[in-house]
Amino acid sequence: MEKPIRPQSAAVEAADVAPRAKRSGYPDPFAARVRGREKRSLGDFFGLTNFGVNLTTLAPGAQSALKHRHSRQDEFVFILEGEPTLLRDDEEILLRAGMCAGFPAQGAAHCLVNRTDRDVVYLEIGDRSAGDAATYPDDDLAAALGPDGHWIMTHKDGRPY
Repeated sequence: MEKPIRPQSAAVEAADVAPRAKRSGYPDPFAARVRGREKRSLGDFFGLTNFGVNLTTLAPGAQSALKHRHSRQDEFVFILEGEPTLLRDDEEILLRAGMCAGFPAQGAAHCLVNRTDRDVVYLEIGDRSAGDAATYPDDDLAAALGPDGHWIMTHKDGRPY
């Protein structure tokens, strides 16, 4: 987690918060799948520690993450612009501006994909549960949240990337 920047004001234009410098924590070859994703860490900007809020933009062809589920973290997305496709276990749901979706811990594996020719913009909100882990049913990848707040990525058999 990047060091939070203390804002000079209690309110800012969300688009004025700088995008994350590091685009992805995924190892190769997975990082290429989220190329075109840009996150503005609004929660970190304000020094929030109990939950995270990101203003995320997906360029055409980009996806939010690899399809995954968390062991402890709940997630929520609210679509502001565009029409992403929600991949959820074995179903696909077309979302549009004004729609939202929630993902309880240990629930359905999920991600968003932008299959359109316009940017998709959405808010993603998740808690910061200690000891969280993520599983990726379609990929040889596992992730565990380290005590320092950084994700540790391994193969499913535990070998490091």
